[in-house]
Amino acid sequence: MDSIFSLILIVVTLGSSKLLGSKAQSIKSAHLLDLYIRDYTFKSLDKHFRTGIVQSVSLPANLSGIRVDTVRLRCGSLRRYGSHLKEFHLGSGVVVHPCIERVLLIRQNLGYNWSAIYYANYDLSGYQLISPVVGLLAYNADEDVNAINPFQLGIVAGEKPLTIDFTNITRSTKSEGIIPLCASFEGDGRMTLAKPSSPHVCIAKRHGHFGLVIASPPEQFKKPISQWKVAVGSTIGAALGAFLLGLLLVAMLVRVKKRSRMEALERRAYEEEALQVSMVGHVRAPTASGTRTTPIIEHDITRTRDIQVAAY
Repeated sequence: MDSIFSLILIVVTLGSSKLLGSKAQSIKSAHLLDLYIRDYTFKSLDKHFRTGIVQSVSLPANLSGIRVDTVRLRCGSLRRYGSHLKEFHLGSGVVVHPCIERVLLIRQNLGYNWSAIYYANYDLSGYQLISPVVGLLAYNADEDVNAINPFQLGIVAGEKPLTIDFTNITRSTKSEGIIPLCASFEGDGRMTLAKPSSPHVCIAKRHGHFGLVIASPPEQFKKPISQWKVAVGSTIGAALGAFLLGLLLVAMLVRVKKRSRMEALERRAYEEEALQVSMVGHVRAPTASGTRTTPIIEHDITRTRDIQVAAY
């Protein structure tokens, strides 16, 4: 009986692992990824999972690059003392609702490969992630840590905000003087940006997913341009280029025609006013035709002279 029961348990375990693996291959949204990590975390925990002890969760190979850690805490202790889970630090006064007795905190580090899913689910145009996306979520753990349908709880900071330290997981930027911004990825598809409280340290008021970004277009996650956009752009560019080239040719023709006309007018004026050339000694020189007026004898002057001679 024991051997048969062990065999059945192995078959069920392998079947559930294959089912989870097939789900992981079809994940295309950040929300589905959270649900998959939640289900696998609850299924992988030991029934004797001790409260207050941080435990790493081993994910299947098709989710390689994602690191998950979890801890179960009493709601009252979490409120009185806070908690520290990898990059996340929860100060005293934090409230988990609705929480009866215990809460299971799940910390995610999606790595750089799986963080790319946020480029498809959020508008990151003009920004580039320089850190992996990290997440902190809470689920009910009052009765059984292997619950079939665990529901998500809310984490709200008290007087002290939640802090997320990206110091050890941030890529170095090539350009000096670039100040990264804290990105908070909300559940409704919005991304909010804020200045870090200190270098590579962000603050938050509630649970969620966070990352560091810089104002630079992401090269590795740029969406390819549609072929029809390329064709339309090429056609418009070619038409505009042909139009400008036509204007240039018309302007050149008008200029050449105007210059030819001016040269013709100048040549005609030169030919009409050209001087005759004649020999002056042994030198050819231009000469002008005579323009002197022929003298005319005035009759009145001659008659006056005749009268004066007769008087004498």
